Amino acid sequence: MRSWGRRVLLTSLTLSLVSSPFLARGAGAASIRRAPAGRASPGSATLGGFLSAPGGTFLRDSSGRIVILHGVNVVYKHPPFVVYPDLGKPWNFTRADAEKIAALGFDVVRLGILWQGLEPGTLAPNSPSVCNPGRHVDPGQMDKAVLNRYLDHVAETVDLLASVHVYTIIDMHQDVYNQVFGGEGAPDWAVCTGGRRAHPTPADWRRAYRERAVYNAYQTFFDNSARGDLQAQYQAVWQAVASRFAHDPWVAGYDLFNEPAIGDKALPCFYAGRGAGPLVTESGSPVACPPTEPRTGLVPRILQAAPRQLVFLEPDVAAHPLSGQVGPLDYPNLVLAFHLYCPFRNLDGNPSRSELAACAAHYQRVLATRRTERARAASDNQPGGPAWFLGEFGATSSVADIAQVTADANRLLLGWCYWSWEYYGDPTGSASEALATPRGVLLPDKAWALAQTYAQAVAGTPLSMSFDPASGRFTLEYVPGPTHGAPTVVFVPTRIHYPRGYCPKVSGATVTSRPGAAYLTLANIPGASMVRLVVSAGSCSDPYA
Repeated sequence: MRSWGRRVLLTSLTLSLVSSPFLARGAGAASIRRAPAGRASPGSATLGGFLSAPGGTFLRDSSGRIVILHGVNVVYKHPPFVVYPDLGKPWNFTRADAEKIAALGFDVVRLGILWQGLEPGTLAPNSPSVCNPGRHVDPGQMDKAVLNRYLDHVAETVDLLASVHVYTIIDMHQDVYNQVFGGEGAPDWAVCTGGRRAHPTPADWRRAYRERAVYNAYQTFFDNSARGDLQAQYQAVWQAVASRFAHDPWVAGYDLFNEPAIGDKALPCFYAGRGAGPLVTESGSPVACPPTEPRTGLVPRILQAAPRQLVFLEPDVAAHPLSGQVGPLDYPNLVLAFHLYCPFRNLDGNPSRSELAACAAHYQRVLATRRTERARAASDNQPGGPAWFLGEFGATSSVADIAQVTADANRLLLGWCYWSWEYYGDPTGSASEALATPRGVLLPDKAWALAQTYAQAVAGTPLSMSFDPASGRFTLEYVPGPTHGAPTVVFVPTRIHYPRGYCPKVSGATVTSRPGAAYLTLANIPGASMVRLVVSAGSCSDPYA
């Protein structure tokens, strides 16, 4: 489709969504109706129930199908540090948002929560009662009433997303640790800089990572060397979150620490604990945990509270992308969650035409490295290594950059979440990141690039998947497998990429959905050794389909 035609079509689409009474931005929590986990999602899809990562590249559902997640990040980094239905407020997130997210075919939201919202406390940074060395004590900053009110707001948003069959990954978000450094995440009372002063530079927040005060704050946390026992408090908060949502099948899992920046040898101790036995990095280097680290790490604490949900582990964002990262951790349901941004872009996240090739080469290198790291992290609980997931990419106005990453992800059958749904005045981002405006209007070119035909659930083992947004052509190949009769489900963005309809051609399976459905379903033919699906724009009677 030509650029001008695409823009007219998508502008019409976004205006129709905004004008719909059902999708009014002011819709409140009273309209929420949770969909049972086994019922069909919008357009008769059949997604729902707890997800698992039994080992190997993919996530699976309770029927044994491979599940591929496409979604968007929703993170509010100012007080109250969470989005929820609150009419007229900048953090207002309503059924209108959830419906638009689902209409794009997204089946997951990576929802930000912040430690400073859960346990704000009352003490200032560098308080001696917390930051001085010494025997660990409870710093007395937990207020359970505050924590529970915060979790009530999180639950409102989780319920909104569940009502349209969109999973939630709950992400404990931070950037540059705290506001005093120009970022967000940890509460003030948990900031211990060793007396170093911070010098935030709002024009380029990334420079803060070079400051000694920031390094000291991270090191104190990850070594757990302050008498305030910071990791014990962090674990307590996380256990409260996981316990609250442990029985919710629409909470896919928990991303334990966004973009840790301390060094790969600290992370195995943080995740597993010093009592976990011999720990190594992905490259095989032994890890010696400081005696101040908790004996039991955060991962087993989360799994104790929520054994049926996924645990997303991120590598060190400050390390060179080709260095060793977290090695094998012998727990179930782990997912290697990483981010993919181009270092050659400007501060608004937009590469020039000359930089696009360099970005593409960078993406290839990082993806190859993460793929190797994932496989090398095999354990008894996950003999094929943990699953993997692209938790962030984008933050750009460049459709070409978005198209490059999504094409690479499709080639690797890798799920993803775009950054970000709205800008929300992000202190560590730019307005270029938004997919929707503050009034909930979709940005046409980005919606065109991100609303893709893709397999949400595969009744077998996928071999390849590709989508060309320019032509609408989609291909999927997979080896059929036993899935208790559950179908393969392919989302088809009919209103964006197929205004004249689409034509599915399949071998090895039969189409069981109605013609033109936004969710194309396939039933495997008994005895078939391979299923191949091709979706083309235009009706099947169209000679060009």
